[in-house]
Amino acid sequence: MRIPSTRHRPVRRVGAALAVTLALAGCGGGGDAGAPSGSGPLSCAVGDQKTWLSSYFNDSYFWYAMSPRPAVDGTSSVDSFFKALLYTGTDPNFPADRWSGYESTESFNRFFGDGQSLGYGLSVAGLEVVGQSSAPLYVRSVDPRSVAAAAGIVRGDTLLSLNGRSTVDLIAANDFSLLSAKAVGDSLEVVWRTTAGVQKRATLSAGIYALTPVPLQAVVTTAGGRRVGYLEVRNMISQAATPLETAFASFAAQGAQDIVLDLRYNGGGLVSMGAAVASYVGGTRVAGRAYASLLYNDKQAAQNQRFDFSNPALGSAANAPRVFVLMGRRTCSASEQVINGLRGAGIEVVAIGEASCGKPVGFLPQSDGCGTTYSIVNFESVNALNQGRYFSGFAPTCAVAEDWTQPQASVGDPLWVAASRMVDGGACPTAGMRVQPAGVRAGLRSGEGGERQGMIPR
Repeated sequence: MRIPSTRHRPVRRVGAALAVTLALAGCGGGGDAGAPSGSGPLSCAVGDQKTWLSSYFNDSYFWYAMSPRPAVDGTSSVDSFFKALLYTGTDPNFPADRWSGYESTESFNRFFGDGQSLGYGLSVAGLEVVGQSSAPLYVRSVDPRSVAAAAGIVRGDTLLSLNGRSTVDLIAANDFSLLSAKAVGDSLEVVWRTTAGVQKRATLSAGIYALTPVPLQAVVTTAGGRRVGYLEVRNMISQAATPLETAFASFAAQGAQDIVLDLRYNGGGLVSMGAAVASYVGGTRVAGRAYASLLYNDKQAAQNQRFDFSNPALGSAANAPRVFVLMGRRTCSASEQVINGLRGAGIEVVAIGEASCGKPVGFLPQSDGCGTTYSIVNFESVNALNQGRYFSGFAPTCAVAEDWTQPQASVGDPLWVAASRMVDGGACPTAGMRVQPAGVRAGLRSGEGGERQGMIPR
C-alpha cells in the first residue's frame, strides 16, 4: 500500500478568521457528503449491503491494500461481514484497526448535528479496573443535563449494581453495556454509594438530552501568583463554538497568563473544532499556519486536505507559547490532534496525566441509506512537521494518576495540582506516577458510557 506524502496536496484552508472556522464546523449532517461511494447499496437487502460494503472498503478504506477480502456470500450477516473486512495488523508500521465501526444514522446525526445524546449520561472508570473484580467502580463523570445528574449521581460516587447485576460481575465480564441505552424509555436501576457513604437507589429512564461540550471553565490564581485559565472541552462538536469564545474572552479579560486545557475525557469529533481550540491557545503565534493535513489512501489522494489555524477575534486569543494539557487514555482522535497540531506549530505542550489513546486516523462517515452510518478509517493525520502515526499515544510529560473521588480542577485533583505546580515553575510530582496497564487499549470499546472516538474532516 502506498501511503501518500504531504507534498502537492490539495489545500483546504479553514478560514482566515475564526468565524469562517466555526461556520465550517456547523456544516453537514448526515455524514455522507463527499464520500467516494456515496450512492450506497442498490437496496437494503443483506446481500446488496454486503456487496456495497465490499466496494466501499476497497475504494475508501485507508488500509484497503492490506485488509482481508472475504467473499460476499461467506458470512451470514452484515455485522459479521463488516468485521471480516477490518484490517488485522499485518504491517508492523500499523496496528490492527480497533476504531472502525457503525451506528444508526439517527444517533450519528443527533450527536454531530444536534449536539444531543440518547442515554442516561453516566460514565464509569471501567477501563482502569479490568481484571480487578473486587475494585470499586467509580463514577468518573455525569453529563450535566442528563437523567443521572437529575438523580443526584456525581463524580466520585461508587456504583454497587446496575439492573441487579453487581459491579463485581460487571467488572469480571468487562461488560458495562447496560450504561448504553438503545431507545428512549429504557430503564436502568442504579444502586450506588455517595461520597459521603450513603447508599442510594434510583431507576433512570433513558432520554435525549443536550450535550455540554464545554462543562467547566475558571480563572484561578496559583500559589505562586500566576493567573491560569482552566477549560474542560468534552466534545469537539459545533455547539462548542460559543462557549469556547466566551471562555477565552473571559480568560483575556481576567489577565490569564497560562492555559490549562482539560482533555482527559475528550474522545474527539470535528477537526475544525479542534483547530478552533488550538487557535484560541496559539492566537497570533500560529494564525494562518498549517494545523493538520489529512492524508487518504492512494486511490483517494485527491481528497487530501489541510486545515489551518484560524485567527480568533481580537482580545480573545491566549497567544500562549505553552499550554498545559490534562489527558489520559480517553484523550483520543481529534483531541490528540490538538496536541500534535500545536506541537507542529512550535507551541510547547506540557501533557499531564496518562498516555493518550493513540488514534492518529479518522473517518469520513458514510450513510448507507438504510439507517446505518459507517465510520471506517479513511485517512491519517499529520501536523505541519509531517509528524503522525502516534499509535501508542502521546506519553505524558508528567505522569500522574487520576483520582475519581476528587472533582475535576479541585484542590484534590492530582492532574490539576500537578499543572498548577508546574505553571509556577515547580517539578512534576512523582508520587502520583503510574504505568498504564498492558492491554488497556484493546478494551477501549468496553461500553462504559465513554466518549466517542472521532476525527471527522469538517
